Amino acid sequence: MYRPPLAAIALAAVSLAPATVRAQVPEPPVAPQALSVFMDCNAHNCDSEHFRREITWVNWMRDRQDGDLHLLITSQETGGGGTHYTLDYLGRGSLEGMEKSLSYVSDPNDTDAEVREGLTQTIALGLVQFVETTPVAPRLRVVYTPLETSVIQREERDPWNLWVFRLGADASFDGEAQERGFSVETYVSADRVSEDLKINFGVSGDYSRDEFDDLEEGETYVDISEDYSADFLVAWSLTDRWSLGGKAEADRSTYLNRDLGIAVGPTVEFNIFPYRESTRRSLTFRYSIEFASFNYEQETVEGKLSEILPRHSFVIAAAVQQPWGEIFGSIEGIQYFHDLATHRINTNVNLEYRLFRGLSLDIEARFSRIKDQFYLPAEDLTQEEILLQRRQRETNFRYDIGIGFSYRFGSKFANIVNPRMSSQHWH
Repeated sequence: MYRPPLAAIALAAVSLAPATVRAQVPEPPVAPQALSVFMDCNAHNCDSEHFRREITWVNWMRDRQDGDLHLLITSQETGGGGTHYTLDYLGRGSLEGMEKSLSYVSDPNDTDAEVREGLTQTIALGLVQFVETTPVAPRLRVVYTPLETSVIQREERDPWNLWVFRLGADASFDGEAQERGFSVETYVSADRVSEDLKINFGVSGDYSRDEFDDLEEGETYVDISEDYSADFLVAWSLTDRWSLGGKAEADRSTYLNRDLGIAVGPTVEFNIFPYRESTRRSLTFRYSIEFASFNYEQETVEGKLSEILPRHSFVIAAAVQQPWGEIFGSIEGIQYFHDLATHRINTNVNLEYRLFRGLSLDIEARFSRIKDQFYLPAEDLTQEEILLQRRQRETNFRYDIGIGFSYRFGSKFANIVNPRMSSQHWH
């Protein structure tokens, strides 16, 4: 498991002297003179209660406006299946202009408890620089644990050559007096990620069968849905902003009237910001050209059972995580060369914006302009297919919008941790 540079030589822990037992009875706010910290973390394994319980020598604030220090924690998955956490310490008020950044990388085999402890240690190490100017600093002690002398430093050999494989399956069954059904989902993936080359391969399948008894006519209606897909991606890192690659996809879907669909072609991507900053911000432009082949289950509205259609696509995607909140948005355009009027435009926006103290605005919106339903079957859909959404219906657009506000007020301190009668105890 990766640790910060200091901990690579020794395991260091910062504690508040004199030592106290904090596991059962958390300490109250340290003192008004202690460093005030607002932690902003939406990453996996961000157990804020644990961090507050273990790091009691700062004041944890509930609102960003009350903090002398804004701790922003972002993450992204590593090629090996672990998680790379970036911890940015951003000074505010009297600490304006002071910034620090640390990284922590968890091993894919680490338990949640191990990752949580690694994050706790990294958070504490980064806080020391900012605490050293406060009245609490004289009470800090550094505990040094040397490495075992029997450990021999040697170069690690990777027998898998950076390849990571995953496989899984799950099944579900449900029923009642007049209805019953089951579904099976499976997936297999193989990935190899290095600084210069990225390879992703995945296969997934979803099969479901549902039966409905018609008491009036004494018949049973059977609905079967199949959705299988396979995808392959290879991408080369040309520079810290340019990438070149190719992708191939294959799928089968009863919903899309597709017995077999295959698409393959090259793609190029440019990032306005260096890829190393992708946990905090990115603005990418991606262009692809593909040859798509379709075999249909039923004859389409255009009288086709199979066809090959060249197409191209352009995607603009932006992601930002800053102290004011976070936003992700993308717009994708797909156009077919055989008929330039045949196209699809997909937009997606997710926004969490802190308007002012305690008030946040949350927006989720997706919209698609659909002008490429050449795959629809020529036969009219049955009433059962419509009600069960077994096959896609003709439409020009699709949208999904969610808007919400959240407001918090009360004590600005968030130091106290009291797990009594929490809901998790009743599971």
